[in-house]
This record gives sequence, structure tokens and C-alpha cells, in this order.
Amino acid sequence: MKNENLKKYALITGGTSGIGLELAKLFAENNYHLILVARSLDALAQTKTMLTDQYAVEVLTFAQDLSKPGSAQAVYEFVKEQHIFVDILVNSAGQGEYGLFAQADLGRLLEIIQLNVAALTELTQLFLKDMLAHDKGKILQLGSIASEMPGPWQAVYHATKAFVLSLSEAIREEIADTQVSITVLEPGATDTDFFNKAGMTTSKIMDSKLSDPAKVAADGFKALMEGKDKVVSGLKNKIFVSASNILPDAAVAKQINKMQKPKE
Repeated sequence: MKNENLKKYALITGGTSGIGLELAKLFAENNYHLILVARSLDALAQTKTMLTDQYAVEVLTFAQDLSKPGSAQAVYEFVKEQHIFVDILVNSAGQGEYGLFAQADLGRLLEIIQLNVAALTELTQLFLKDMLAHDKGKILQLGSIASEMPGPWQAVYHATKAFVLSLSEAIREEIADTQVSITVLEPGATDTDFFNKAGMTTSKIMDSKLSDPAKVAADGFKALMEGKDKVVSGLKNKIFVSASNILPDAAVAKQINKMQKPKE
């Protein structure tokens, strides 16, 4: 394997924009070679050029739409063909869809579940098996404070992120006696292209101060390296999550409804 000469590799899905891109920069700064997975060949090429110009690391790219069945397996097979052991897996790719559940396009909702749940689950298991075989490795899952609460106007997105948190916490306990760790990063509303892609620019939440993706990435990177189970990024979000954990789910859902419904 290429890792036999002490190279370290991080595989990052959704690594060409937003929090995923900021994480890619952090791993490059810390001498990790990168495998970036995204849908756009152009975005991958631009990101590769930017990273290799700034950092002395190898950047491999693989274009794949993870909202399609079979895509996660294709990513794994690509890595195996390169004879690379993935030291760190970052499941950063994810999308949402804004609107009332009953009025949403069902096909689009199922694509989001495929991306946020099915592909993440498949990638996690495939690479976790290799990590356990070597008794080393780390996994960073991009959750959300949405993982902690029901979310009217983004019902499926919140549900997928709750799945990510539950899955990861369970796996963490199952592998507690190994040298492999799994960490969930939980940001709040962050200044990325997520809202445009989700058709969410009319939501009241857009009037709030959005988090800096570089700061969110830094919080996730630190927690991952320290082997923590999860980190909520930002003091305001920590307070919000703590409060939501005390209140009944119905009360939390009512509050989220007020925050996320369309502007008047």
C-alpha cells in the first residue's frame, strides 16, 4: 500500500465546497494526502489545483454522485485500486430540501435519504472494516444541531441527521476497545451553499448570523483528533441544543417551525 512509506490519507466526501473544503485545507496543512469525492469534475479539478498549489500533498479526485445507489461502493473500489489505506474518512457530503413534507417531491426526498443516510452508512461500514483490521483510523461524520431535534420545513433533513448521530454513537460503543474512533460534528446554520441548494433562501433562519465554515471545520478537526464522540460548534448552538434536550419534542418542533418557516 502507498501508506507503507508513512503517508497518511484522508478521504473527504463533499470536499470541494463549504465545511468539506475547509476540512480538506486543515488535513492538507497537517500533511494528510487527500482523496476528494464530489459530483462535479470541474469543481474537483479546481479544488485539486488550489490545494496542490498551497500544500505539499497529493490530491486524488473521484467524481461520483453519492445520491445514486452503488456510488459508495464505487468510491471504495476506487480507493482499493489505488492501494491506499484511508486513515481518516470524512463523510461531509449532504443535502436538504426546504418545504412542507406533504408538498415535497418524493423523489427528491428519497435522493436526500440515499445521500445523507444510505451512502454515509455504506462508506462508514466499508472503511470501518479496514480500519478495524489495522486497528487504527478515524471517522468524522458531518451531523448538525438538526441531529438533536425535529425540524418542520426540513423534516427529512433533520431525520437523516438524527440517524447519523444515533448510528455513530452506537458504533462508537461497539468499537470502544479498539484504536479506531468516530466523531460527529454538529454545526448550526453555516455560511455555505447549502441553503441555495435546498431552496431555503426564503426561510427566516437566513436572517440569523451564519457560522463561519472555517471555524466549524476547525472545531470538527480538533474534536476528531482528540477522539471525542461529538462536538457542537459554536456557543449559541451549544446553548440551543442544551435547551432543546430539556424541552419536550413537541415544544422544540414548534420553536423550529417559527425559526424555519418562510419570511412574511
